[in-house]
Amino acid sequence: MSSGDDYRFCPRCATPLVEREHAGRKRSLCAACGWVHWDNPLPVLAALVEYEGRILLARNAAWVEGMFALITGFMERGETPEAGVARELKEETSLDVVRADLIGVYEFTRKNELIIAYHVEATGTVQLSEELVDYRLVAPERLKPWRTGTGLAMADWMRARNLPVDFIDLPARIARPAAGGGQA
Repeated sequence: MSSGDDYRFCPRCATPLVEREHAGRKRSLCAACGWVHWDNPLPVLAALVEYEGRILLARNAAWVEGMFALITGFMERGETPEAGVARELKEETSLDVVRADLIGVYEFTRKNELIIAYHVEATGTVQLSEELVDYRLVAPERLKPWRTGTGLAMADWMRARNLPVDFIDLPARIARPAAGGGQA
């Protein structure tokens, strides 16, 4: 199935969806009530967190051992990207944002996401949520981004500081695909 793999029935009237050409693309739609599954990319927020002069990378509980990445999460209704990145950082690490500067916006088409990445200066004491099992503090010059997702944001941040960028490959097996980032 193409655009509507996650919808089989109309969320309005429960009629089975059909694949049809609509607005120039094949989309899942409801022939009974006209509902269209647009399948637009979801906004994901990413924080390259500077904490005590180093960069905080975290490991999600579902990831393979040794895989660390930036703090990420979905933007919620009614919040600005800056407020969302501060909320995600607080929820996942208990840290507070002192300053957040936009690094850039990056496509992550494999997961139908659009990543809005920030360089965040943070304070507080790290206390990980149940979603995260470990973290590392890495000197900025030792970061190793991968060539996708937030790894591209990490590389741009490093280049802006005249740091050498040495890309690495994603781990061979990832339990749940992530937006990416890098490791040390």
